[in-house]
Amino acid sequence: MSGNNVETLVGIGIYLVAMIIVGLWYARRSNTDPEEYFLAKRGLGPWVAALSAEASDMSGWLLMGLPGVAYFTGYGEAFWTALGLFFGTWINWVLVAKRLRSYSQIANNAITLPEFFSKRFHDEKRILLGLAAVISLVFFSIYVGAQFITFGKLFSYIFNADMVAMVILGALLVMLYTLLGGFMAVGMTDLIQGFLMIGALLLVLIFGFFTAGGINGIARNLAAFPRFTDFFGIATPYMIDGVQQLTDRITPQFGPGRDYGLISVISAMAWGLGYFGMPQVLVRFMAVKKTSMLNTSRNIAVIWCFIAQAAAVLIGIIGRATLPGLLTTATEAENIFIHLGIRFFPPLIAGVVISGILAASMSSSDSYMLIVSSSLANDIFKDIIKKDASDVLVMWIARLAMLLVTIFGIGIALSGNQSIFRVVSYAWAGFGASFGPLILFSLFWKRTTFSAAIAGMLTGGITVLVWKNAVSKLGGIFEVYELLPAFILSCLVILAVSLLTPRPSAEIEKEFEAAKIAEF
Repeated sequence: MSGNNVETLVGIGIYLVAMIIVGLWYARRSNTDPEEYFLAKRGLGPWVAALSAEASDMSGWLLMGLPGVAYFTGYGEAFWTALGLFFGTWINWVLVAKRLRSYSQIANNAITLPEFFSKRFHDEKRILLGLAAVISLVFFSIYVGAQFITFGKLFSYIFNADMVAMVILGALLVMLYTLLGGFMAVGMTDLIQGFLMIGALLLVLIFGFFTAGGINGIARNLAAFPRFTDFFGIATPYMIDGVQQLTDRITPQFGPGRDYGLISVISAMAWGLGYFGMPQVLVRFMAVKKTSMLNTSRNIAVIWCFIAQAAAVLIGIIGRATLPGLLTTATEAENIFIHLGIRFFPPLIAGVVISGILAASMSSSDSYMLIVSSSLANDIFKDIIKKDASDVLVMWIARLAMLLVTIFGIGIALSGNQSIFRVVSYAWAGFGASFGPLILFSLFWKRTTFSAAIAGMLTGGITVLVWKNAVSKLGGIFEVYELLPAFILSCLVILAVSLLTPRPSAEIEKEFEAAKIAEF
């Protein structure tokens, strides 16, 4: 290992040690009972809630996946995806946050999203709870795997280390501080990681902008790449066997490009629908100390989201202008942030900047692991299998569940799909379509019934799987992002089944009315 690599490793090591210290700091407090461990006893302040929600949401996708798409094919897909996510973030905070915070407490103090669904509909047989917990387990395990891919890519690239070993190392580090400190440790580390992520993005963006020669230099360098800077077009790298070809080993070859039409724009914008069903974001709404804090949290979250996503897209564009022929596959393109960080900064500083990628991945994977463990321990084990389980036993089951999901996530990371953007898009669609429509109907339509909740959740999840693996292969309009048709079908099913089944009990409707006006 070279001297520069050692200094870079020191910079990354400082960050990792700090995260573990935070986990140890909160370990004693978080181990008191499940509500403290899984929801911090609804004690998050506005800054922690906002940055924890956004940092856990964006993941390594923000610093690797999104810049990688922009680097490889230009503005088209990257811009419209980021715009959809921005509007989704804003609407979710405006529409869902306050109502869910109040309703989850009125619904017999639900501390997980599956538990909220169950208690909202008075699911005495725990059918809805079990179904939601299983869906969480499946799609979050995919999510965790995507973050472990990020660890592997980062460390194997910088230190020329074995990908398998680096995936396992990163997974164990995240599991350690999450296992120790629970939700409060996750929230506080996510606060730190949120600042680190946006700081790293802005530093790389600013240095990249001036290195590339400003607006004129960037435009000049990209002029030879057809439709690369066209918001309604998409660049088409000339590929042979999945590798972009170069002229004189320097200049990347592109085809004439193609239109990024209305269907493509709608498909990319549909990413924003996913927010309504993202447990890692929704649980932050549930954990805020007071509903009066949510306006402040919303403003912080929306500003952070706008700056972070704009910077990520621009980094990909500037990366192509600065290093046009360096990365020749879509998977390699996701390393552009790493290349620019190492190129612009001294090794020690580069290590801290690159830790922004670790921050993005760790802030997401810790949340995913905690939510899956809470679903298995609290929702399935305690509420279904052993209703008289002690708090101590539930906590041990949660830790065992976290170990199992870590192992499963490592398996996903090593399964062969190395595109962070594509892996995340699949899991995002699964959650968005399974939970998103039901959240909206649960919070805003009193007539929603228990049968409709089950039917809508199943419809959303199954449609994502079928559309992704079968229908989309028909091409044309059917290539639309699977989240959109699955979300629409789930909404239609919830509406139809609710109207065809008896209306909810008077007690459920009374709770619904109370949640509309409640302040905590």
